[in-house]
Amino acid sequence: MTTLKQAWVIVRSEFHGDRWKLLWALLFSLLFMGYFAALSGMVIDDTLTGHDKQLLSDILMVTMMLMLTITFSRRTMKYISEDSYTRMLAYMRALPVPVAAILCKRKLDTLLAVAMNSTLFFSLIYLLSPGIRAELPPASYLAFAFTWIGYSLIVAGMYIIIEFSVSGVMYFWIISAVMLLALGVSGLVYLAGGNILLATVAVSKEWGLLSPLMWGALALGMLSIQLFSRWTIHRLKSRDLV
Repeated sequence: MTTLKQAWVIVRSEFHGDRWKLLWALLFSLLFMGYFAALSGMVIDDTLTGHDKQLLSDILMVTMMLMLTITFSRRTMKYISEDSYTRMLAYMRALPVPVAAILCKRKLDTLLAVAMNSTLFFSLIYLLSPGIRAELPPASYLAFAFTWIGYSLIVAGMYIIIEFSVSGVMYFWIISAVMLLALGVSGLVYLAGGNILLATVAVSKEWGLLSPLMWGALALGMLSIQLFSRWTIHRLKSRDLV
């Protein structure tokens, strides 16, 4: 059995063994993404019409891109109090599967989370934001959405190695630092007179699905996941899970 098939079997067995897990993830994602899509839609409209909320639009979008790769489950919610990621990794290491299959399973989890969360988030923004519908036709909006998804995949690679390398408490502090760094970058762009959201809109509007920014972000995102996964394999071979 190939590594991909082994990983897919593990993913399927998790959901078959606990169907409520899938229902909970879908429900929480719908509520969470629905709320922030409505909020983001209003702020994006204000930004596109020239009102003074440009920094807030970047902060919202950057924050949400850091959240797209997260599967909202009990394991995610309990990662500090129960160190659930380490417990999950210990369980996976006990299975008769190679380390590569564990990493492949984690990458599948990421792609499934991004597919579910981004579909909800960007679909709702397009429905709730008349300004962005007027500014971007469907093809250009797809380019806009996939550009931001590419940004989230770049961070996803970092999430993988951090999740598998440290305890739940340390994971929280590192992710908090990543969040602050991302927000700091948004602030520096704003102080320099730029806006990440407006730049993405402009490139997507001009190029559509041929957008070099979109394809570059997606390529860097997949490269990030692959590179960090390779480093994670070496870390998994030596990490003490006791």
